[in-house]
Order: sequence, then structure tokens, then C-alpha cells
Amino acid sequence: MNAPQNNAAPSLDPSSAKASRRKGLLSIAALVVIAGAGWAAYEWLVSSHYETTDNAYVQGNLIQITPQISGTVTAILADDTDFVKAGAPLVRLDTADVAVALEQAQANLAQTVRQVRTVYANNASLEAQVKLRETDVAKAQLEIERAQDDLNRRQSLSGNGAVSREELAHTQTQLANARSVLAAAQAGVVAAREQLASNKAMTDGTPVETHPSVLAAAAKVHEAFLASRRAALPAPVDGYVAKRTVQLGQRVAAGNPMMSIVPLNQLWVDANFKEVQLRNIRIGQPVKLTADLWGKKVEYSGKVAGLGVGTGAAFALLPAQNATGNWIKVVQRVPVRVTLDPEEVAKHPLRIGLSMDAEVDVTDRDGKSLADAPRDNAAVQTQVYAVPDDEATALINRVISANVGHPVRLSKAAFAAAPVVAQNAH
Repeated sequence: MNAPQNNAAPSLDPSSAKASRRKGLLSIAALVVIAGAGWAAYEWLVSSHYETTDNAYVQGNLIQITPQISGTVTAILADDTDFVKAGAPLVRLDTADVAVALEQAQANLAQTVRQVRTVYANNASLEAQVKLRETDVAKAQLEIERAQDDLNRRQSLSGNGAVSREELAHTQTQLANARSVLAAAQAGVVAAREQLASNKAMTDGTPVETHPSVLAAAAKVHEAFLASRRAALPAPVDGYVAKRTVQLGQRVAAGNPMMSIVPLNQLWVDANFKEVQLRNIRIGQPVKLTADLWGKKVEYSGKVAGLGVGTGAAFALLPAQNATGNWIKVVQRVPVRVTLDPEEVAKHPLRIGLSMDAEVDVTDRDGKSLADAPRDNAAVQTQVYAVPDDEATALINRVISANVGHPVRLSKAAFAAAPVVAQNAH
């Protein structure tokens, strides 16, 4: 028979096992230290120079199109998603009402000019009245002198009985009547002079065409003219139509929104950073952004344009009331506005409300966290609502010339600088 084999493994030296275990622990510890040192180095050299957030969204101007006058919609010339150029008509309103109002304003201006001409013509009539009243005073004074002479003669003859008492009393009555006539004539002169002064106060210092009443009527014509030009609603900027609510035949009131224009070349990003991330963010710092629409392959370059002056909760419609009920601390966020490069946006268009990832390079912290100077230019502006005044001024001049009796060539500046103060200074 074969001898039995021994299958037991040879026993390890306890000291060798302990040394092997120590070596393994030291390796793990070394890896942990190296990883910690790497993380600390990355945090110090890289991560501390950037603040990131995925709570960022594209924002832009949502320009509402509202009528400046009331009217009935007769044409809708742009619809949702259409691109429109600045000044292009979007909606047209019925012009019948504004045309009638313009005609009424012109008629009122013509009537006012003729009434003012009558006021000027009354000056000569009132001056003649003053002279007539002064003549009455002179006649009354002569009558008093004659009556006084008659009375003196009769009083000298009354002592010898040549003049009766009845005749003497009659002469005294004539003198008293003459004096009453003189007082009435003098009062008439005062009244005539006051009427002349009152009328001259309405005319001194200005010709008919720049009289305040004429200017007021001319302003009504200008107002009606502007209303006639506002029956067509233009696009204030280049952009895309959105949120059209107006319908054909609808009666709209001034100020009611009918549609919106979104200029996609005027976009920015509102990145909502946590409170603890704001301490190193400054105006002017560079920002790298990516949109979910285009993915990580498309990167936008931006700059910090400003930091919000309050958290989103502070400006909410129903702000939180932390002083009531149970309270749970919630980390607040503050919107940081980031401008975008227009050329990059043109190559890869964005839409309002799209999600963005923002990474701010906070290495340079010499800038300001809040702007300390007012804006030196308009944020946005348009000239499409400016109506040329030449046409309105020409219309006003035609109406005044036709009713004043001579050609009038007044500019809008002349109407604005009319001597209203000078007239009232007399």
C-alpha cells in the first residue's frame, strides 16, 4: 500500500503576514494621500478659479405691440414665427374715425383763426368808442359852462324882480342835469378804455397766426394728424413675431397688447448663482456657456455684465415670509447677467428660455460687483414711431393761410416758441 499524502498548505510565518498587511495599508494610505493632494491641488489651482451653475436661462426683450389709438383691425400683416424688419407694418386699423377727427380739427382751427381776427379788428372799434366817449365828455363840459353862465346871469337879475323864482330854479336844474351828463360821459370814457385794454390784452405781443387760441387749435390738428398716421402699427425692431392674439375685425383699445416681437440678436443669459458663489464674481469676468440645444460642442463666450440687487424670492409675486410659522433655511440664488457675443449667437441661434450651463472665470477679481455709474446710452431704442412734423406743419400753415388773409410759413419750432409769456406780460 502507498503511504497517505499530506495535502495541508504550509503555514505562513506570522511576521511575514503582518509585514504584508502593513505594506498593503501603507499603499492604500499613500493612494489616499496622493488623491487628497491631487484634489487639493486641483481645488487650489483650478476649481477655485471657476464658479459654475446649470441654473441659467436665455433671456431677451419681449417687445409688446400695442396700439396708440383705438380702432377696428382691418389687416394683420405678420403672424407667429414670421421675421419682420424694423418699420414694417404689422397691423392696420380702420382710418375712418381718425379721418373725421382730422377734418373736425381743421374746421375748428379755421373757425378759431377767424374768431381771433375778429378780436384784433375790435381794437380799432374800441379805440373809436374811447374817442367818442371823450367827445361826449367835452360836450358835457361845454354844456355845464353854458348852464353855469345862464345861472349866473339870472342870479344877478333876481334881486330886482326881473327873473322869477321858477325860471331861476329851472336854470339850476339844467346845471345839475349837465353835471350828471358829464359824470356819465366820464364813466363812459373809463368803461371804453377798460374794454380797449381788455381786448388789447388778448392781442398784444403776438400776431394772429401765433395767438394762443390759434396755437391750441393747431395742436388739436397736429394731434389728429398723428392719430391718422398711427392707424398702421410698425415693428419697432428687427425680430420674430410671437404671441399674436389680435384677430381680424377685432375692436382694440389703446394700450391692449396684440402681439410681441422678439429680437434674437439682443439676447443675454441670466445665470442664477448660489449666495456662496457670489463672493468672487465681478463685472467683466469671462464666462463660458453651453446650451442644451446645441450640446457641449458649441461653446459661447460671454462676460459678466452685472449682478442682481436681490434674490429671486425677494422679487417674487408672493415673497416668502420667513418670520411666520416654521422656518427651513433655503439657499438663495441671485441672477447674474451675462452678455453674449452677437456673432456667435448669429452662427448658432438661441431662443428665449433655453437652458444654459455657465462657468465664470473668477481669477481676476479686481472688478466691481455692482455698477457705480449710470448708463451713458440707451439700452434699447427705436425711431419707427417718430412721425415727421413737416407734413403736419404744412397742413396747419395751409389752414391758417386760408383764413388769416395772407400766406403763413411757420415751422414747428415757431409754434413751440410762440410768445405766450410775452402776451400775458402786458
